Amino acid sequence: MGGGVEQQWTLVDRIPQPTNSISPNETGQLGKYIVTADLLIPGRGQPIKDAGVVIDGTKIKFVGHIVNIARTYGHLPTTHVKVLMPGMWDCHVHLMGTHQVSSDAFIESWKNQVLAGARSARDVMLLLDAGFTSVREMAGYGLQIDKAIQEGSLVGPKIYSSNCIISTTGGHADFHDTPLDWCHDMQQHGAPFCVADGPDECMKAVRKQLRAGADVIKICGSGGVGSERDNPVDQQFTLTEMKAMVEVAAQAQRIVGAHCHGKAGIDAALKAGVKTIEHGSYLDEESAELMIKHDAVLVSTRLIVENGLKLKDFFSPSGYAKLKATAEAQEKAMRIAVKKGVKMATGTDTGVSMPNSIATQGLNGKELLYHVRAGMTSLQAIEAATANGPLTLGPRAPKSGQLLEGYDADFIAVDENPLDNIEVLIGGKHISHVWRQGKCYKSPGHPVRII
Repeated sequence: MGGGVEQQWTLVDRIPQPTNSISPNETGQLGKYIVTADLLIPGRGQPIKDAGVVIDGTKIKFVGHIVNIARTYGHLPTTHVKVLMPGMWDCHVHLMGTHQVSSDAFIESWKNQVLAGARSARDVMLLLDAGFTSVREMAGYGLQIDKAIQEGSLVGPKIYSSNCIISTTGGHADFHDTPLDWCHDMQQHGAPFCVADGPDECMKAVRKQLRAGADVIKICGSGGVGSERDNPVDQQFTLTEMKAMVEVAAQAQRIVGAHCHGKAGIDAALKAGVKTIEHGSYLDEESAELMIKHDAVLVSTRLIVENGLKLKDFFSPSGYAKLKATAEAQEKAMRIAVKKGVKMATGTDTGVSMPNSIATQGLNGKELLYHVRAGMTSLQAIEAATANGPLTLGPRAPKSGQLLEGYDADFIAVDENPLDNIEVLIGGKHISHVWRQGKCYKSPGHPVRII
């Protein structure tokens, strides 16, 4: 029953042989069907042997042992797979259509947004092919790309986007070598960043993102690695400014996620009411306890750090030095977070369109491997990549990330057991099937296509 090959019912002692079995690529066009598995990983909770799901349209109608499914639903079309689990979430991506990690490449993508969109079409296809049925985009062109996906013009995951990243003047998301007036002009003409200073400007910046339809608000709570003239350990935005942005976001039932490397920025963001800490590289035990106290989620984005260490030529000497220091601190921070029991969701910070490179979209499952290396079990890492994903959207979280009755029918099949080897979730090789909103986009012999 391995190898990702579709199988019909043959174990008559479990359930009668259905007379109307169909191939999984067709099931997305039908109202009701069954998918069963040797092992079902629910997203949160213990795995279940010989179990399955009953799908009705875009929702999961029933989850349970195949014998129980047979009693009521045995007449429905059925597909059998080896391992069934929820579709994964990457809670920190960027869809900007850039070919390099640099300010110049970002400006090029802003100037040529049609080109950026065309590149991103391939990126979202790769994400879906790799088993990611939902992503939270923390600045980029995701709002527009999601519209194309939802209307059927493209194929990809559901995208929940912040639209822009909000930064202080001279902060992580400012372009330090560009005249300030040019930066202001760029943000007025579609560039996915926004510079604001003082509570009033900060509140207006949040309202602009809400006007655009943002699902979450992204701010810079500390300096960054890729930005040249700031320091990752330094706090950006004052506590007062952060509180103002959190208040406006909360009025619209959105939460704020803060780019934070340094401890000062992490702690200030948590005290201001920020609910997700992105990166968290210098998190210590005190910060971890503060995260637990405020019920915040850590999205640690280790993959981009590991990739950056291997792509030295993309950085200036000072930038690479910052990266090495941040990488060392982040490795310790992740171990602290896991040991202390901080709530974590997987995110990669993958954000470039570089085909056939280690930084391409589609390899996002590597983040689970780094969670395991930080001390998680494989089951905990899968929970971080599935059930915990919706937590990064606060009150607007969808019923997703778990195989539960009434939840979205976003799920995948794997032809090897990821609990034995978490690396089978890296790339699409072992992802035999992908269903999103009840429709099967990938099955053996039927790869994911852009359109």
